[in-house]
Amino acid sequence: MRTSILIALALALAPAARAEEGKVDWEHKMVKCTGSGAANLKDADGNPAVARIGAEKAARLDALRNCLSTLRGVQIDAGHTVGRALDSDAALSGRVQGLVRGFRVAGKPRYFSDGGVEIDVEVPLEGALSDALLPRPEGVAPAAVEPAPALGGPTSLVVDARGQKVVPALAPKVRDETGQEVYGPGTLDEAGRRSGGGAAYAPDLDSARKELRERLGERPLVVQAVRVEGSDLVISKADAARIGGLTPSFLAQGKVVILAD
Repeated sequence: MRTSILIALALALAPAARAEEGKVDWEHKMVKCTGSGAANLKDADGNPAVARIGAEKAARLDALRNCLSTLRGVQIDAGHTVGRALDSDAALSGRVQGLVRGFRVAGKPRYFSDGGVEIDVEVPLEGALSDALLPRPEGVAPAAVEPAPALGGPTSLVVDARGQKVVPALAPKVRDETGQEVYGPGTLDEAGRRSGGGAAYAPDLDSARKELRERLGERPLVVQAVRVEGSDLVISKADAARIGGLTPSFLAQGKVVILAD
């Protein structure tokens, strides 16, 4: 009986189990990770305050490792992951590690009775990280800034791929049924690369209107994906023609949302 009570007490005082150490929130374009650190009273000469400082440092290092590990698994485009890109480019690897090291602590650290610490951190996929990782097609100049859309014209492109197996990626492509590219990383201007990246993801249009209001704008143009090929989306020739008949400056700005279950 006494043993059962002690086990229950230990479980109550121990850090809560984590379902995962890192994940990607594609709707908000954020890598979210947890780091944990244990207190070492022996190294701290028995001083709990010093041991807790050490635990906090360890938690930050653990969060950095987890964020880098999670980021390595992120798809850049069809067939290419961040990990593969970093392994083949030492300069890019150093730059990305430096950006991830600047993570933001989300919420308050969790302190436990044994001196252990857990912290939740966030690394935005947009901004400098997006600019570093998005591919630059060889021989293709950055997209020129196009005129603003006509008054009352579309403010964004929404591709509805619900019900199909979509692999979220930093640089998805939209093509028509003949293989002609309608949208991809080469479409983005420099501001689009840094700010919004390739696209954002949402489970439905209502959620996109709520969470991605700035990206979506007031008048999204919604088209249906006739099929999905990994991270790339295929739309009908008719919808591609509709987009091509516009002056879609919003594409250069990365104002693209993909609806995926």
